[in-house]
Amino acid sequence: MDYIRQGRIRIDRRRCPQLVTYHDPCNYGRKAQMRFGHGFFEEPRWILSQCVERWVDLYPNRMNQTCCGGGGGTLTTGYNDERVFYGRRKMEQIQATGAEMIVVPCHSCHGQLESIKQHYGMAGLDVKYLWELVADALVIE
Repeated sequence: MDYIRQGRIRIDRRRCPQLVTYHDPCNYGRKAQMRFGHGFFEEPRWILSQCVERWVDLYPNRMNQTCCGGGGGTLTTGYNDERVFYGRRKMEQIQATGAEMIVVPCHSCHGQLESIKQHYGMAGLDVKYLWELVADALVIE
């Protein structure tokens, strides 16, 4: 955020023309709010708004968001059928937005969404890290 605000990096929002949505990871949002008194809800949305022309929030979001099913080490437990089933609500939320891309800052969320999207008929969904979206939008002269 500081680099964008200070003009140390320049962003071109036109580089991402598709409709984008954002997922609030449990640890960055709800758990951080409960433990430390500050959940990272607005910061990633501000960065997102600098990087894309069109985005829509998932519902519910922020403190009421739905876990993607990838947290707590579930990606490596071997309970893949259960993990895929648990992620159905998140996939339904994404489908409801009509978004072509979901942006996440969390490695577990990225891995979960990337691995289950084909199970829900969403193989074409682009799953990107927030940093990756910033990198894609960078103006390099």
